[in-house]
Amino acid sequence: MAGRGGVSGVQSLYRQNNSHTCNSSGSMDVDLEGIIQCIKQGDENGVQIQLQEFNKEYAQCFFFDSEERDRRKFRKNKVRDNADSDSDEYDQEDRGLILRQNLAVVLMRFIRTGVKCCLLRVSLRTLRILSRDKKVLGPLVTDSALLTLAKLAGLTTSDATDESSDPDSDFYDNIIASLAEAKVLHSRTDEDEGEDQNEVCFDEDTKSDISGDLDSISWSGSHRTSINEMHQGSTHHKELERGRKDRRESKMEAEEEEEGSASGEETQRKEAMKVLCNVVYNSTWAQERFSGLSLMNGLTERLSSGVSGSSPSSVQFYELRLMFLITALRRELSTQLHKEGGVSIFTAALESCLEVQWKDQYECVVDPAAPPISLEVSQRVIEILKILFNITYSSHRKEPSEDDAALYRHLVAILRLCMMRKCLITDDTDELQGHTVNLLSALPLQCLDVMLTVPPEPGSKQCQGVNMDCVHTLVLFMERRLELGEKMKEKLTPILNLLTESCRAHRETRHYIRKHILPPLRDASHLPEEGSTVKSRLIRLMTHLDTDLKHCAADLIFVLCKENVGRFVKYTGYGNAAGLLVTRGLLGSQRTAPSDTHYSSDSDSDTEEYRQVRDRINPVTGRVEAEQPDPMEGMSEEEKEEEARRLIMLFSKLSRDSIIQPVGVDSEGKLVPISGMRENSSGSENDGEAEEGEKN
Repeated sequence: MAGRGGVSGVQSLYRQNNSHTCNSSGSMDVDLEGIIQCIKQGDENGVQIQLQEFNKEYAQCFFFDSEERDRRKFRKNKVRDNADSDSDEYDQEDRGLILRQNLAVVLMRFIRTGVKCCLLRVSLRTLRILSRDKKVLGPLVTDSALLTLAKLAGLTTSDATDESSDPDSDFYDNIIASLAEAKVLHSRTDEDEGEDQNEVCFDEDTKSDISGDLDSISWSGSHRTSINEMHQGSTHHKELERGRKDRRESKMEAEEEEEGSASGEETQRKEAMKVLCNVVYNSTWAQERFSGLSLMNGLTERLSSGVSGSSPSSVQFYELRLMFLITALRRELSTQLHKEGGVSIFTAALESCLEVQWKDQYECVVDPAAPPISLEVSQRVIEILKILFNITYSSHRKEPSEDDAALYRHLVAILRLCMMRKCLITDDTDELQGHTVNLLSALPLQCLDVMLTVPPEPGSKQCQGVNMDCVHTLVLFMERRLELGEKMKEKLTPILNLLTESCRAHRETRHYIRKHILPPLRDASHLPEEGSTVKSRLIRLMTHLDTDLKHCAADLIFVLCKENVGRFVKYTGYGNAAGLLVTRGLLGSQRTAPSDTHYSSDSDSDTEEYRQVRDRINPVTGRVEAEQPDPMEGMSEEEKEEEARRLIMLFSKLSRDSIIQPVGVDSEGKLVPISGMRENSSGSENDGEAEEGEKN
């Protein structure tokens, strides 16, 4: 379950944080020496112009290290007819990597010196582009760098201890010298082993090598250590898929270029927050230090104070994104946040974003004429839902205290509103409802009853006097996911589990959904899994290759049949039902639901059409089969006996060769080998004889 809102969802969300993606070979030319010369001369305008060119050219690029590995592997195995041109290409790629690494070092030192707001924003955007590359993370994951970025993002007021606040010409000269050394090194060797050594650079594993500020340990003393000598461990990188364009960024990007000084600080905080998001996502070391540097507390305080604000700033979305990343990637931090009142904080944030109006203690006003949720608000709401899932994902397994139950019911009332509201864009509505379902499935089941306690209104869906509007929306949501047929396990298991548990707990819910999914049987001429109805789609899932998915689909139908084996087989056919029956030890059994369930007493009376063909229905397939001719028709008794002996010999041979294993159903309804049943049977008889002997 955690995968739906937790780590498995992090990668696609990380891509959104960076606006666009494109395939980059990793080679780029940066006039790093020119930038350094401008910095040394105090020419901030020159620095800004060169960084803006860099940002414009590479704003839409990620750096795919796996592609570079593939090219190197290809180069190693290919015929070296064009070895010289190959060498030039890879030298250029390695040079681009070294330039990016050194650019990150230079910019981190530069922004600590106190630069003008406009230049600071441009520098942070450059760092955001660089932070997408795991090999360039070394200068960005030191305590000094993290504190600098956090201060610019407004998460802390602590100053990073750095001796680099005073411009040091030797520092920049050493950078230029290290570049020259690297260039000589690359021109001197074309051996694959040498290339592999030069390829490894900074990534999240630099925590084992970096004990302080990178600036102070890289270029101090008389020896100028090149970037590539700093870390000689192996690196592991994964290719990021192309992500959809972040609509927020495309809408605001042009506006930010023209922003004045009034919003300059907010834009600066936003850019620093984006860099932190990239660094935290890409580096386990940064995740660990995030807590050690008390940045988690600063982020929580920022979000808590932002809830009460009348108009949330544009930075709030990225604060929420960073909180989602850290709670998804570090489970101990999500547990800590839960203990420190995180549910209350983000429930209040959710309530503020949606501008909730209350009709009763656990009833929100749902206005059908209300305008759709705006793009910006829907994005913030989705982030809040994901954070709440991360900090409550195991709550459904625990018995909540009275205070927690009241808090969860308050949250569920708001989640009901989330299910009923629409967004400007259909995809956003589906995404909002998907994360709402994930969160509902994580909360204690007994707290979900507030979805049904809303009094019915004219035009609302009802069942036995209970408002079913929210349940109806959940069913429609499940139908849409079934029709899409994409990422079935990820998208369907949460809603299937939620509906199953709700049907098991609330008889009105089960009765309503059963009428929608399992209407009375009338036509038995087709296989249960044939067709485009919701029932047939679910039955097809019962034989899906994914075990979790098929069990979820079977569980829902089984509960809709009130966990009655006979009724379950009637609707699905024995072949489709066998998997669940074997798993639960119900094969060959007619046991009904456990006594602790709360199913209604409605009967499952057969329709007239079903009664007319009931005796001709094949229980295995669940449909009326055409009559087949008797294969033994016209055979004498001796021929029938001979055919039976031949079949017995064939089965015996298959069994001896372990090709098949005859099984039977034991007293508990489970499939067991026939040999095991015989041993148990003989053992029971012996025990019985021994007991009789003792009595005698």
